[in-house]
Amino acid sequence: MSRNPLIVALDVESRAAAMQLVERCGDLAGFYKVGLELFTAEGPGIVRDLAAAGKRVFLDLKMYDIGETVKRAAARAASLGASLLTVHCVPQVVRAAVEGVEGSDTRILAVTVLTSFDQRDLEDLGITGRTPAEHVLSLASRGAEAGAHGFVCSPREARALRELAGPARLLVTPGVRSAGASAHDQKRVATPAEALAAGADYLVIGREVTRADDPAAALGRILDGLS
Repeated sequence: MSRNPLIVALDVESRAAAMQLVERCGDLAGFYKVGLELFTAEGPGIVRDLAAAGKRVFLDLKMYDIGETVKRAAARAASLGASLLTVHCVPQVVRAAVEGVEGSDTRILAVTVLTSFDQRDLEDLGITGRTPAEHVLSLASRGAEAGAHGFVCSPREARALRELAGPARLLVTPGVRSAGASAHDQKRVATPAEALAAGADYLVIGREVTRADDPAAALGRILDGLS
């Protein structure tokens, strides 16, 4: 395997905890997710710090606002050094974000259906007569037309989404768990090997690594299973 496909989720409460986890992962991880909890606690500085340390950052903020606001916020995220930025898979939002990062190396990922959602959750939103997989493809089709550089999706939908999106767009899959690991609050999960075989480019790994006694050893086991 020539490229490490793992993104470690820094779902922690402070910069100190995040940088400690980065140190404990060592050279086995170079790509980290900064989500709502850490970004709210520490602000843009945590993205700058990680980028300055030579780490790639997946800034998972799932932006959803009027176009001009998203455009300007996406531009700021690009200036911080984020490699990937998430927005909701709504055409106006996607187009604005793509415009905001134009000229940078930041890529916009459109979020389709959260991996914690199942059929009942869709019905709670008023979406009936459509499975989560069908809704993912419906959203992604419009997101692709709007210019999304890639998508966040469950590994269960990765194969169909790869066929729809083509080879050039990135697919990032959370909801990935090694065989025997707890699914926690995720509902549409798969193993790392299954997700990659289905067409994923990157796998977001959270509690299996971040709550391990030895995060580097946990990463090593996952990578060994992919080689």
